[in-house]
Amino acid sequence: MKIIEKTKEFELTEDTAVAIGKFDGFHMGHQKLLHMVTEQKAKGLAAAVFTFVPSPAAFFSKEAQQELTTIQEKRNIFEEAGVDYLIEYPFYQEIADMEPETYIRKVLVEQLHAKCIVAGEDVSFGKKGMGNYRLLEQKSAEYGYQVIVIDKVQYQGREISSTYVRDAVKQGEMELVTKLLGQPYHVGGTIVHGRHLGTGLGMPTVNILPPPEKLLPPNGVYYSYVMMNGRIYLGITNIGTKPTVSGEAVMGVETFIYDFDQDVYGQDIQVYLLHYKRPEMRFHGIEALKKQMATDIAAGREYHGLSI
Repeated sequence: MKIIEKTKEFELTEDTAVAIGKFDGFHMGHQKLLHMVTEQKAKGLAAAVFTFVPSPAAFFSKEAQQELTTIQEKRNIFEEAGVDYLIEYPFYQEIADMEPETYIRKVLVEQLHAKCIVAGEDVSFGKKGMGNYRLLEQKSAEYGYQVIVIDKVQYQGREISSTYVRDAVKQGEMELVTKLLGQPYHVGGTIVHGRHLGTGLGMPTVNILPPPEKLLPPNGVYYSYVMMNGRIYLGITNIGTKPTVSGEAVMGVETFIYDFDQDVYGQDIQVYLLHYKRPEMRFHGIEALKKQMATDIAAGREYHGLSI
């Protein structure tokens, strides 16, 4: 997959099918859209994804936005799906002020050589977001492209959206999140050394420091599994703040993997969160902490169907 980033000065050399969207959370609706784009490869079109970086919402808020899916996670998803071109188009005021038809002609048609444009029915683009799927359809004959509009996917009568997923994550409703995404919500990172407190208690853990832009569910304990080196390991995860040598507190994701004692420092893992068990707690002494950890681990074994 070729990634075009941090520039608006480019032109693709082959005709494309283009998916337009933010793709935050990569929920079931996004998956349907992307599948439709990659299907066009059978018709001789290259599969392209067009997204803005930063997102318009982040640009106008002037503040860092936490995301369900980081840029690197999106890149991984698109590459695995067979996308040929990922355009991370820089968003700034000039782009925000671009007339919708200019966006269609200059960006989609002239730069991306779009012969097929796939978008959700809620797509918006151009000045004040006035461009929509109806404008795409109106201009299709003039500019020589086909439009495929993807209907909203629903779950229990509600449209699945990034906002819906985001709200569920913030509430720790991980089973609902799994339904909306088609898989459990995950947090990735490189295993780092922690305080070795778990090791001292006979309950060693693997620790990652998630990217600051990654949206995390509420601090607390979760039943989980870890994907590492192509294998799945069952475990129980704590999300919470970890003091550093500088005295500052940073968010950490700490997982106890059942029946596992390998040295895996420096390896990349993905932690998939299945169920929110309890909130983060403060303990009065090591013994109280050890007792609670043992209780959580036993409950996790039962949840996963493992022998205790």
